[in-house]
Amino acid sequence: DDTCMSFLFGNYTTLTNLKDGDIERIIKMHISPINISVHTTNPELRVEMMGNPSAGEKLRYIKMLTDGGIKVNSQLVLCPGINDGEELERSIRDLSALCPNLQSIAVVPVGITKHRDGLYPLRTFTAEEAKRVVEITERWGDKLGEEQESRIVYASDEFYLLAGLPIPEPEFYGDFDQLDNGVGLMALLKQEFRAAMMQAGEFQEEKHITVATGELAYPMLCEFAQQVMERYPMVRISVEKIVNDFFGHSVTVAGLVCGQDLVAQLKGKELG
Repeated sequence: DDTCMSFLFGNYTTLTNLKDGDIERIIKMHISPINISVHTTNPELRVEMMGNPSAGEKLRYIKMLTDGGIKVNSQLVLCPGINDGEELERSIRDLSALCPNLQSIAVVPVGITKHRDGLYPLRTFTAEEAKRVVEITERWGDKLGEEQESRIVYASDEFYLLAGLPIPEPEFYGDFDQLDNGVGLMALLKQEFRAAMMQAGEFQEEKHITVATGELAYPMLCEFAQQVMERYPMVRISVEKIVNDFFGHSVTVAGLVCGQDLVAQLKGKELG
C-alpha cells in the first residue's frame, strides 16, 4: 500500500515492509516512478536511524527496482552529525551508481518540532553546516550532470535559505522532479510570478489584501508584494509572517502553518 501511495500521490516509502515478491510485482506491473526515503546507504546507520532491523538489508530493493526499469526519486533527510558530511557523500555516490533509472536525489534538512519528550536529541543545521551541504550537493550535481546529461542531485530550498545563499534559477532544477519535497519550489514560484506580471493588464480598483505565510517564504512574498504595489498604486498588500507556535519556532515552512496560529496571529488586524 505504501508503494501504491508513492506511485499515485508522491508519498515516500522506506521499503522496510516489503518482501522480494512485492518488488517483483512492482516491476512486473511497472509501477513507476517510486519515491523512496533512503536517508543513508550505510546499512548499519540506516538500521539505527529507522529503528528497524531490516532497514539496511532492504536497501538492495532500490537496485532491484532500477535494474527492473522502475524510475526512482530518492530523498536523504539529513540530521546534523549523523548522516551528513562523509555519510552524505557515500549516499550520493552509491545512489548515483543506479542511474539512469535513479532519476533524482533530494537532500532535505530534518524537521524538528517542540514536541520531542523522550526522543533522540536532534538539532537543526547551522548556517555553516547548511553551506557545506549545498556545496556537496552542487559539486555532485555538476559532476553527475556531465555524466548523465542532466542534474540529479539537489539540496532543498530550505538549505539555501538556512545558508543565506540565493535560490538557483529555474533552469537549474530541470523537470522539477522533487518539487513536492521543497526542491525548486521557490524558483518555480518566482518564474510563475514573473510570467503573471508580464501577462497582467490594467487594474484601477482600490484593493487591500493580506497574504499570510511562514517565516521562510516571508521575504520573497514581501518582494512580490512590493513589485505589485509599485505597478498598481491602488493596491495595498499586507504580508503577514506567521510564527509556528503549534509545532515550535524551528518549523518555518508555509506548508506546516496551522489554522490556530493563523487565527491567533491575524486576529484584530485589518485583512482586507
